Amino acid sequence: MKPVLHVLTGPTAVGKTEWALRWAERHGAEIVSCDSLLFYRGMDIGTAKPDATERARVPHHLIDICALTERMDVTRYVTMARQAVETIRARGRAVLVTGGSGFYLKAFFFPVADEVAVPAVVRAEVAGLQPAEALKRLRDLNREGLGALDVANPRRVTRALERCLASGRTVADLAAEFAKRNSPFADFQIELTRLQRTPDDLERRIEVRVAAMIQAGLVDEVRRLIAGRLEQNPSAAKAIGYREVIAMFAGQVRESDLAREIARNTRALVKKQRTWFRTQLPTHREIPAETLRDERELFGA
Repeated sequence: MKPVLHVLTGPTAVGKTEWALRWAERHGAEIVSCDSLLFYRGMDIGTAKPDATERARVPHHLIDICALTERMDVTRYVTMARQAVETIRARGRAVLVTGGSGFYLKAFFFPVADEVAVPAVVRAEVAGLQPAEALKRLRDLNREGLGALDVANPRRVTRALERCLASGRTVADLAAEFAKRNSPFADFQIELTRLQRTPDDLERRIEVRVAAMIQAGLVDEVRRLIAGRLEQNPSAAKAIGYREVIAMFAGQVRESDLAREIARNTRALVKKQRTWFRTQLPTHREIPAETLRDERELFGA
């Protein structure tokens, strides 16, 4: 029998945090975060990061593990998540993974990274190419075609070219090898539950959430983070809640429109998340949060 790993996900503002805490308390579990913004120290209000009181209720892992300017990727996340899971299990406790960052979440079910090491010199060489040049060079190295690669996405083209140059292999060869890889957590039985809500209910919760963030000092938090070089981390600076405040500082968003802009962009994110969960995750349990009354219902026990 494989050991069980419980995973709770769902779109932003659906209520994952409180239900995760309640389930973990009842089952003597510890929580492993799967939220790419909770990695960063100082990004607290805009990420709705579990506060000190919530973290005192249940031990949390992979929160506040990076400085703002520190690089984080899925390969590093998998290594750290495996270490956290093994440490928790060694204490005889259950593990609950929770979060909604799709690419990181996918690592629990599918292979997400190959083993091609890209030397810094190759990365620098590719970075110096214009998108059209990079695509042409990639096509020259792949005379039999690029398969399903999204050639309209410059980042995908760049990553593919880096790997072809570093490995001396084609996109097709690398894809075939990648398809044979196992998930980093293939030795676990994964119990996956997704919380959902009606659009009206979720929209109401988003409005309340945004208002609470602004009231709690989101603008001052972003001001402090900018002084801490937030804008040197494009992924963090473009996160919803942060990018709108940055735009407000630049005079692109009126202060009176700030909450409306954050809520609008959050709704757009939720729409993308729903599509991603539906198309990218394996078969899983879906539970309407409005009718959920007991944390034991989350995983059918």
